[in-house]
Amino acid sequence: MEFKETLRLAFDAIWANKLRSALTLLGMIIGVTAVVVVVSLIQGFNRYVDEKIAGVGAKSFSVRRFGFEDWKNTDTIAEAQRRNKDLTFDEFDYLRERAVQVGLLGAKAMGSPSTIKFGNESAENVMVDGATSNCAEIDNLEIGEGRYFTQVEDNSTQNVVLLGFDVATKLFPNSSAIGQEVSIRGLPFRVVGVAAAKGTVFGMPQDVFATVPLRTYIKTFGPAVRQRSMYFVGTAKDDNKFQETVEEVRALMRGRRQLKYNEKDNFGIGTPDAIMGMRDRILGPIFIAAIAVPAIALVVGGIVIMNIMLVSVTERTKEIGIRKSLGARQKDILRQFLIEAVTLSAIGGSIGVFIAWGVGRIVTAVFFPTYLSITAVVIAVGVSGLIGVLSGILPARKAAILDPIEALRAE
Repeated sequence: MEFKETLRLAFDAIWANKLRSALTLLGMIIGVTAVVVVVSLIQGFNRYVDEKIAGVGAKSFSVRRFGFEDWKNTDTIAEAQRRNKDLTFDEFDYLRERAVQVGLLGAKAMGSPSTIKFGNESAENVMVDGATSNCAEIDNLEIGEGRYFTQVEDNSTQNVVLLGFDVATKLFPNSSAIGQEVSIRGLPFRVVGVAAAKGTVFGMPQDVFATVPLRTYIKTFGPAVRQRSMYFVGTAKDDNKFQETVEEVRALMRGRRQLKYNEKDNFGIGTPDAIMGMRDRILGPIFIAAIAVPAIALVVGGIVIMNIMLVSVTERTKEIGIRKSLGARQKDILRQFLIEAVTLSAIGGSIGVFIAWGVGRIVTAVFFPTYLSITAVVIAVGVSGLIGVLSGILPARKAAILDPIEALRAE
């Protein structure tokens, strides 16, 4: 029997029992949909993180009071709080003067939530932070309108501010924000620029912020310690020597703080590789579990297909006897029922992929970007087909070894 004829018989058998076939497909559809949705979410998240790292400069680093390893557990956090000191302007100047391989080095202070007012309009819970004038270049910050503040404005502690897109839109819905004066903590600040819109991440807006010169920030909000702690950001002169640059900064910081060779760093240095490594360590097991749990639904779907195919063999015993009496061989019967099981699985897998694609589009539009790769689609359909083969072997073999005379006697 030709393959095309066998496939036609499989579709005819599936179509003849539409309701039963639909219910049988349901388990496979749910399993494939769940697996593909989870994979697309994971791939979308990883891509987003990688893009954000590239956006702030794949070869940029930061020096902070705490490092990633300090956040392993409560004991390491408590130990780091006792050991690590806040960064200072003296250390910033020390690095700028002595670091040979550093290209750009800037300083920032953690933000403080504030209310920004203009006339009768106000934007609440805006994260106001401080930065040196070269941070825009280090962070690859895109300015939508106006400009970033200058080093002269930072050194002279001028009250100028760069607004996030949402803040500017809220305060100035019908006019340009550039050159206007807003009130922060009761003090007037002249708007010199508006950042380009960044959108949302996991439903969290990224455009509700304001940045002022670092020295102005310290004058307005207080010393850059604890919640307002200072940290440094920098780049390497030569991207090919990025790791050597990081090690140079680490050595200078250790020397400045007079640490002995066997003492731990009492500061932290963050790099893109460290961020991705932390992501993989923390989220890797979660991702594996997230894929494994819906994969169970695929196995259940395969068991359902096996059960239905066994029932089908029992119901079609006489049909099998007639086919064998007309010359059908065991391998013909085996292939017929095996292809029927695989077809059921493949249809369920295809529908599941299509539904997963739709769910991904909705999640992308409402929450955060997802990514459905061709590899994920091929694997999903391939796995569903493999499950169809495994679940169809037993029923197909049972049908193939039926005695034709006994099969003809069946009612």
